Amino acid sequence: MKYAWRWFGPTDPVTISDVRQVGATDIVSALHHIANGEIWSIEEIQKRQQQISWDSLNNEPSNLVWSVVESVPVHEDLKKRSGNFKQYIENYKQILRNLATCGIKVVIYNFMPVIDWTRTDLSFRLNNGVRALRFDFYEFAAFDLFILQRHNAQQDYTNSQYEQAKLVFDKMQDQDKHRLTRNIIAGLPGAEESFTIEEFRAALNQYKNIDANVLRQNLFLFLQEVIPVAASCGIKLAIHPDDPPRPMFGLPRILSNENDIALLTEEIKSQHCCLNICVGSLGASAENDLEHFVRKWGDRIPFVHLRSVKLEPDGSFYEDQHIAGSTNLAKIVKAIFDVEQQFNSEIIIRPDHGHQMLDDLNKKTNPGYSCIGRMKGIAELKGMELAIKTFNL
Repeated sequence: MKYAWRWFGPTDPVTISDVRQVGATDIVSALHHIANGEIWSIEEIQKRQQQISWDSLNNEPSNLVWSVVESVPVHEDLKKRSGNFKQYIENYKQILRNLATCGIKVVIYNFMPVIDWTRTDLSFRLNNGVRALRFDFYEFAAFDLFILQRHNAQQDYTNSQYEQAKLVFDKMQDQDKHRLTRNIIAGLPGAEESFTIEEFRAALNQYKNIDANVLRQNLFLFLQEVIPVAASCGIKLAIHPDDPPRPMFGLPRILSNENDIALLTEEIKSQHCCLNICVGSLGASAENDLEHFVRKWGDRIPFVHLRSVKLEPDGSFYEDQHIAGSTNLAKIVKAIFDVEQQFNSEIIIRPDHGHQMLDDLNKKTNPGYSCIGRMKGIAELKGMELAIKTFNL
């Protein structure tokens, strides 16, 4: 495995100087300052490469390399195949060419409509005092039903779920409603859009005639255009799964389970149509067997997010330690090793998210992306790696 670290650029509270100390060799980054759909120029890509390769604080080489782009956003017009989608396809192709020219050969994207990854609580306190990210099903339902007041939202919930969500909403103070709204629609780190309530309703309305089958076909049509370019450039274009892996706000989700992945890999057979296995995202459904996924599609997996969530019976979850939670990461790490040997390849991993803890509790950090919690995650993963290799497990 090759250990990577997500870095959001010069505004990231975690500096390149910091990253040099955490045990990673590679950087996962993106040009978030460029509007969705616009071309990333070679000059802008090289500028980010220079920011990564040079430790400006210590005025010396960092010995870090930008190896994974996470992500090149897919414009909403491409997901809907509407508006200026044809031009955005051409722009996407050019971005891939420019990245390849600069030597970057792993590119991540997602096809989640309107919203990216979603949490209801960005500072959930665990018993030992650390802060974690959490998705509370009933807080989410309360937002959907009584704050957003989405048309026909009640149809997506049972009567008991509706009543429980109403109880949760009735206990909320104004600051609770504001916090919940901000967490869900204001844009989390790496997210592609942020909205007001009115803008969010309008964005949802644009998908009223797009179900899962239509969205999936739009994904296939997009890939039929861009995968040949990726192949000609030697780029592995890897899709990130839905997070959480469930329908939300009436929007379709098309990469949430084994069947969804199978439909994609059977339709687009190119080895350049790849998977970014996010263990935390797919692991939020107890039905997903992540070890099986890694072994089944190992030849199409260049990049893995490793984290563990603690599942709760009502569909809620929070992000646990890498060595705890409902997911056995050691089994997945072993599967990664086996796949690397089977296909003579090297899979890049990164500790995905981490608890806000110790000194970081007193700092402003990107939710899920504080330094110390992720560094602890790397240490735990390297411990798994050493044990598996030492004892030939």
